[in-house]
Amino acid sequence: MAAGKASSCPKGRPPAGKEPQPLVIPRSAMEEQRLKLEKLMRSPERPAPIPERPGAPKPRAPPEFVRDVMGSSAGAGSGEFHVYRHLRRREYQRQQELEQRTQEQRQRERDQQLVAERQRQAEDRTARKRKKRHRRREVLKKRGRRAAGEEDSGSGTESEDTEPAAQTEAS
Repeated sequence: MAAGKASSCPKGRPPAGKEPQPLVIPRSAMEEQRLKLEKLMRSPERPAPIPERPGAPKPRAPPEFVRDVMGSSAGAGSGEFHVYRHLRRREYQRQQELEQRTQEQRQRERDQQLVAERQRQAEDRTARKRKKRHRRREVLKKRGRRAAGEEDSGSGTESEDTEPAAQTEAS
């Protein structure tokens, strides 16, 4: 046993190959974040822990079978009203949570439809502008060809007459 203790590190010293880390007590949230980041950056090859997002709390399941179906009417004992009231409150809370979930689901669906509609509109606008750019390039190419043809042939009256017609058809 004595040999085992001699090979291990004494309490006050770090193991061989590691630097001693001073004890730092964070005094603010900013210092705490800084210390966490420094600890992560000491070993960048290790993956950083990413915590799971907490989900919505799950409601308690409704009772499968209620043996004593009771109301707040006469004939019930003095303690039964409180039991009824608690059951009713839990059931109303459960129904309210279910209703809230359905509303959130509907809102998500509406948002997705709106995003899809806006995406489609943006694609339509892009397609129209792309088509317009393409037509403009074609017109410029035709003008360039005609200008080269005019220099060779010398008659510019025919190209001037056909050019506005091509532009009005394109727009």
